[in-house]
Amino acid sequence: MKNNTPTPIITGPYEGPSLSVVGDTYRILVSGKQTGSAFATIDMLVPPGGGPGPHAHPDFEETFYVVDGEVEVKSEAGTYIAQKGAYVVIPKGGMVHCFKNKSDKMAHLLCTVIPAGLEDLFIEIGRPVKYDEFLPAPHLDPEGIGKLVAIAEKHGQKVFPPDYLG
Repeated sequence: MKNNTPTPIITGPYEGPSLSVVGDTYRILVSGKQTGSAFATIDMLVPPGGGPGPHAHPDFEETFYVVDGEVEVKSEAGTYIAQKGAYVVIPKGGMVHCFKNKSDKMAHLLCTVIPAGLEDLFIEIGRPVKYDEFLPAPHLDPEGIGKLVAIAEKHGQKVFPPDYLG
């Protein structure tokens, strides 16, 4: 008799693709390809000054657990300083949000998106790096911004100007 029980998904401490995205380093711990698109989890290292600009994704719920450090989370609902041990949930529906590491120490976040798909955006726009390697955030000219906006939209994202949330 064959056992149809699924096997655990295990990602070792140095496994999973690591990508430089907007100057941060994101390691995909589990992807939608592994979970039947149910969810994806991304390990995020965010250096001082790092973090994505304002964006929204109406079809994804996104959660962040602050493993270490702190980030300033801005949304249409206000601003919150998420310190080590904090858990933030951005609900489905398209709330504009962003986060920034405004401290002088590295921030370490675990991000889970439900359903999966956000990791595909990171794979398309990111550059492969070692887990602890950081590339400078790319300077985007108007053409580069247009390409980024188009790629983001292809993956269910909407990008807003850097000053959108004040």
